Order: sequence, then C-alpha cells, then structure tokens
Amino acid sequence: MILTVLIALFSLIILIVIHEFGHFILAKKFGTKVEEFGVGYPPRLFGRQFGETFYSINLLPFGAFVKIRGEQGGVEDYRSFIGLPMWQRISIVLGGVVSFWIVSAILLSVVAGVWGLPVAVNDDDNSNLIEPKVQVALVMPDSPARAADLKTGDVILGFDKVRDLQDFIKEQPAQEVTLMVKRGQDVYEKNIALRTSYPVDEGPLGIGLTRVALKPYPWYQAPVQGVLACGQLTANIVQGWVMGVKSMVGLEELPKGVEMELRGPLGILDLLREYFNLGINYFLFLVSLISVALALVNILPIPALDGGKIVFLCVEWLRGRPINYKTEQKISATFFILMILLLIFVTIKFDIPRLF
Repeated sequence: MILTVLIALFSLIILIVIHEFGHFILAKKFGTKVEEFGVGYPPRLFGRQFGETFYSINLLPFGAFVKIRGEQGGVEDYRSFIGLPMWQRISIVLGGVVSFWIVSAILLSVVAGVWGLPVAVNDDDNSNLIEPKVQVALVMPDSPARAADLKTGDVILGFDKVRDLQDFIKEQPAQEVTLMVKRGQDVYEKNIALRTSYPVDEGPLGIGLTRVALKPYPWYQAPVQGVLACGQLTANIVQGWVMGVKSMVGLEELPKGVEMELRGPLGILDLLREYFNLGINYFLFLVSLISVALALVNILPIPALDGGKIVFLCVEWLRGRPINYKTEQKISATFFILMILLLIFVTIKFDIPRLF
C-alpha cells in the first residue's frame, strides 16, 4: 500500500513538473533568461548550473517552480519577462496550462492503443470490446440500492449486459436478491429486498445502469482518439462544474440520483491508489483526467493561478502600465492562503471521514 501511495504522489509531482516545464520551454523559446528550474520547494538539497539556468532539487516535494528573469518586477531589459511583447508573456503563462492537456492527450493515446479506452456501449455492441461489464451509473435516494450501500461506479458481477441484469430482477418480484458487487479490488455480497411500488423511471432496485468496456484502437488511430477523449473529458468536467455551481446557487437541482463529491489532496491520492490496483491502464486514465482538471483549475481567473496572472497582464495591457508588483503579490498571496484553507477544509470535511 505504501508503494502505491508513493507512486500516486510521484505521479502528481511529475504533472506539476511538466506544467512548470511548459512555462520554462516557452520562456526559453522567446529568449527570456530562466534563472532557475526547481523540482520541489526550498530549502535546496542540491543543484547544478547548466548554461545560464540553475537546476535544483529541493526538500519539499510538493511541486516545482521556474524563476524567470523579471517576472517578479524590478528588471526591464530585453532578456526579462516584462521586456517581452504582451502576447509572448501571455503565451509563457499559458504554456503551463496547455502542458496539462498535452500530457492528458498523450496518456490517453497510449491507453487507447495498448489497452483500450473505457467507453459506454449498448447491449448489442460486441465489436472489438474487452471486458464488457455492467456498472452502476447512479443510485436513487430512498431506494433499496441506497439502503444496501450501492455506489456509483460499482460493477455488478455475473452480468455483461444491462438487459440481462434487468431480466434477472424481473424474475424476482417482491423477493430478496443477492448481487455480487465489485468496488475497486474488493468484492461484496449484497442482499437487497426488491420493492413492489416505485416510481416508473426507477425500477425495483432504484439504480441507473450502464454497460462499459475497453475499446482498443490501432496505432494510427490511437493519437486521434486520445485527443478526442481529452476533449471529451474537458467538456465533461466543465459540464459537471456548471451543474454544481447552478445547484449551489439554487438555479437548478442536480438530476435525481446524482451527487457531487468533493476530494482534497488525500482523496485524490487515495483514488489514484485504487486505480493503480485496478491496473496500469486505469491508473493512466485517471492521471489524464486529473491533468485535464488541473488545466481547467489553473486557467480560472483567480490570483495565484495562471489564469489570475493572465488577468493581471490584460489589465496592464488595458492600462498601458503594469500593476504595482507589491499590490499584485499581496492579492495573489491572499488568494493562495484562501485556497490552502479551502483544501484543508475539504480534507478534514470529506477526505478524512471517507478514508477513516
């Protein structure tokens, strides 16, 4: 277990390092002096100078950083960040964000070509599918499935088509059924009493089902499918965020049976650990999903994130002069502290009860 947690943590660190490398490579491309590229945060353990850049390994393994000449103000020569045209400065900031999407598309391309991408398929589709299975898509409130603690993502063993499970349920009216449920690496036996009276769109169990399988692609199609899958993940995350925000402000209720689940750093590490135990393909798929989520979070117009930096640059472009560096730093530091407090809250409120 310790090994899988370390692998999960290392994967997240690698994503952040690649993110910073996106800033680094474009800064170099545009001729800006990169003074230091660091893995981890100080205090410094060791480092070495290559060319004009100092590369360091630091004690705190929570990410990486790039120190670009003039990015923090005070230097305005032709090799500094502030001396670049505005479009190049914005491009350097966006380089880190785009790197997340590039990583996701590459990982999904590998998964598509080697193992196959997880896709939802109908019962009649049996073409080139691997490991078709019936999975719980949603659990209705106040249902036998909810009482039996079925969860979204559970796999119902013994069935590879949705209608086979539905037919099995119909043959057991007003009786107790026993289902073998796989959740991660664990298998549970669930004894569920079927109900005789229920809403027309729910059924005796009160669950929504989907059939999922792995669909492999030939090597020449895998990159295209990887890019398409990356785009679909992006759209799904944005759609989920919009749905969640509308629900929180009271504009729209979540669809029946759908629940929003928050995860902090511990929750994400635990999820990575679970997916690693399922197989390297599932693990890489989750890493690609996290990479897309990090890209979307990073591009939000919030100070202390890349999107916030772009906002400051746009304000500078409109004003014709930069915002005072100390003012920008104070605003960014304030929002950074708020984000840390939010992560602590989510960890205490959601992650720790879920894990322990």
